[in-house]
Amino acid sequence: MENTTKQYKTFLFDLDDTLLNFRESERLAFKDVIQRLDVKTPLDELFSYYQKVNEGLWRELEYGKVTKDFLKVERFKLLFENFSLKLDPQTASDYYLDALPKNVELMDGAIDLCEWLKSKGRLGLITNGIGIIQRKRLEVSNLLPYFDFIAISDDCGFSKPDIRFFEYSEKLAKGIIKEETLIIGDRYDADIVGAHNYGVDSCWINLKGETKSDSVQTYEIRKLTELKPLLEKLI
Repeated sequence: MENTTKQYKTFLFDLDDTLLNFRESERLAFKDVIQRLDVKTPLDELFSYYQKVNEGLWRELEYGKVTKDFLKVERFKLLFENFSLKLDPQTASDYYLDALPKNVELMDGAIDLCEWLKSKGRLGLITNGIGIIQRKRLEVSNLLPYFDFIAISDDCGFSKPDIRFFEYSEKLAKGIIKEETLIIGDRYDADIVGAHNYGVDSCWINLKGETKSDSVQTYEIRKLTELKPLLEKLI
């Protein structure tokens, strides 16, 4: 439910598929890996399976069931096993992590939104990911200067939606007034449920038009460009 009396001064953004088009970046980086390994299997078949495996492993990582180092290699190991490809998953992982920061795509309106919000309050970035990779991607995207602090799960040992990740973010921010804070992200289970458990309002960028029975988001939009018109009514 929307609360039009809110006055937000701190905005905490997710990164992937919120400010950066991770789906496109991931596809381009994966394509680079397959080309370097000279794989003949159709790219779409490989990528579809890889995405399924990768998403599952990231969820396991977010709930502490696997480690980051395991995930990085295991996703390619499972891919190659499924397609009976005799390739080294560690080499594929190295190629992928090299290619990902070079293939950065911004979501429409990301820079303009950050520039506008920077004049309204503080901006923080809260992302589950590999620290060195996320920082490189931020630098390439030209988003880095807009943020007052950056919290990456790899640096603190906890991932969204774990409340300890949000407590870590609060320390980096040198304090957060929860009533004046809004968390914006596309992942319902990580960003929105995490914000709810932490006691902070949230805006869910529901890219896929999903329906959730619990609906704990404060606001809901379908794309990033809808955020500014929403916030103009609130701040």
